[in-house]
Amino acid sequence: MANKNTYDESAIQVLEGLEAVRKRPGMYIGSTDVRGLHHLVWEIVDNSIDEALAGYATEINVTLEKNGSVTVADNGRGVPTGMHATGRPTPEVIFSVLHAGGKFGGSGYKTSGGLHGVGSSVVNALSKKFQVTINRDKQTHQISFKNGGNLDQPLTQTGNTNRTGTIVNFLPDDGIFTTTKFNFSTISERLKESALLNSGLKITLKDETTDKHVEYQFENGLEEFVKELCEDMTKITDIITIKGENKRIEGEIALQYTEDYNETVLGFANNVKTGDGGTHITGFKTGLVKAINDYAKANKILKDKDPRLDSNDLREGLVAIVTVKIPEDLIEYEGQTKGKLGTPDAKSAVEQITYNFMNFWLTENKAPATKIIEKALLARRAREEARKARQVIRDSKGKKQNRTMLGKLTPAQGRKKEINELYLVEGDSAGGSAKSGRDRTFQAILPLRGKVINSEKAKLADLMKNEEILTMITAIGAGIGSEFDISEINYGKVIIMTDADTDGAHIQTLLLTFFFRYMKDLITNKHIFIALPPLYKLIFSDRSFIYLWDEDELAQYSKNSTKRFEIQRYKGLGEMNADQLWETTMDPSKRKLILVTIEDALLAEKSFRTLMGDDAEKRKEWIQENVKFTLEDSEVDLLVKEEN
Repeated sequence: MANKNTYDESAIQVLEGLEAVRKRPGMYIGSTDVRGLHHLVWEIVDNSIDEALAGYATEINVTLEKNGSVTVADNGRGVPTGMHATGRPTPEVIFSVLHAGGKFGGSGYKTSGGLHGVGSSVVNALSKKFQVTINRDKQTHQISFKNGGNLDQPLTQTGNTNRTGTIVNFLPDDGIFTTTKFNFSTISERLKESALLNSGLKITLKDETTDKHVEYQFENGLEEFVKELCEDMTKITDIITIKGENKRIEGEIALQYTEDYNETVLGFANNVKTGDGGTHITGFKTGLVKAINDYAKANKILKDKDPRLDSNDLREGLVAIVTVKIPEDLIEYEGQTKGKLGTPDAKSAVEQITYNFMNFWLTENKAPATKIIEKALLARRAREEARKARQVIRDSKGKKQNRTMLGKLTPAQGRKKEINELYLVEGDSAGGSAKSGRDRTFQAILPLRGKVINSEKAKLADLMKNEEILTMITAIGAGIGSEFDISEINYGKVIIMTDADTDGAHIQTLLLTFFFRYMKDLITNKHIFIALPPLYKLIFSDRSFIYLWDEDELAQYSKNSTKRFEIQRYKGLGEMNADQLWETTMDPSKRKLILVTIEDALLAEKSFRTLMGDDAEKRKEWIQENVKFTLEDSEVDLLVKEEN
């Protein structure tokens, strides 16, 4: 039995072999597209971050090499290099056997982001080349693999050193991934987030091909995180930092109240982003709401007869980062993706930490405390107005109004909600073509006239007065905001169909902002899609034709084809007749849809605040850089995955 404070050969346990990864990579990294490719980087970087969490690594360097490989180097302890109990060198076990690592032995790491111990071996399995350099115990060792984890060079001492740490270089297998081109900005944003979550940790990224270079290091990471999220907002309070430990769970929270109308609360457990929340988020919100209500009652801001402030009211304008460090024997996640923390003790621990601190802070900061409560009271009144507006849709008088609004909707004839589709179409002209060309058994069409109201800057009560928004709410049929019920939706797919130009991109982002803020479950449950119309029609001398979706397809076809053809460039959906729109953009057997997802909460928040903020020049620049209307275009953080 290993000493619990020892990290050596005995801390590495083998659970099973490495067989199925290359056959079913999606089970381990989610997909083989650009997101799966970048997941390889996260797996190796997360191992280095675990060394930082353990208190050993202070620096991580990531390099995008000219040959397409990636190098991740840290100055941690270095992987153990002795002989493992299985009779093989320990690095060979760690990097080529699934479920082998220091996270299973109970002595290598107190807390870690990786629960399953599959990261590095999975990256090896999906790489053409995989080399590890280990600096430990005054010696340098190397081991290398090729073609999916086959041993190429056994563990060999290559020199002496005073350094410590592990250096991993891997070249993704282009026979597995649809693309092996890494995106600098995607990696940069993720590394910045990691640095923000780990105060003092220095992380660098360099691209050897372009000489791009960034360096991140934050002494007060969570405060900087919140400061960045609140950059363009009017603040009600200074940034509040909470730290504490309860039931062996360490909690750290940074929060700020703003004049904004939306709530932004991001959660992390052992550095793993919990996009679906979990017990730590529930505990934080419960403790915060209880502390503010107790203060309001004690100071007579709320009278004895007044109802307590609702959680939704107190979270309006709240920006918060909630992180917890949980010992390996306590941590639990719901589901395979680790998107939701399930550790029961995390709720009571974070609730107590939050309540104790906020109870003190409110007493010592009466002016901002009063502003928080006054804003919540305004939010309560606005919520009541919105509730009355929603009721208009439901009551007998509302039925007439309901019919008037839905007069714009061309409904599907079929009653199977799970297969029905709602197309939100830019303009009456394209809407008319879509109505004529659709399959009426399951496709509904809702034309949108002009630009939708900007829900990033409007109150909920104002949104409920907007005809376009009300029509969408009524058509989708599941409510809005805190009352949204995903089980009540009328459509399995809600598909945004706009022109492939800057105006179309703006309409997309206005709609996505609305769904993100008020119907987020539509996105998290994979119901929102973007239609991808073709950009070109190639017409041949015999009058036959084909469609191409982007400039790359056109360039590739022009290079390889010997036929002569005319090129028709579509400027908008309205240029297509009903048959063309069906054939290219609406026929499930031929169309290309982009699934809207939220994988990076920080990027999503920053994207929407940039896109929907007051700086028109910044918005235009962002759209031009990130929205190219192609399936490879994955930089919007939300628009990424082609429908299978």
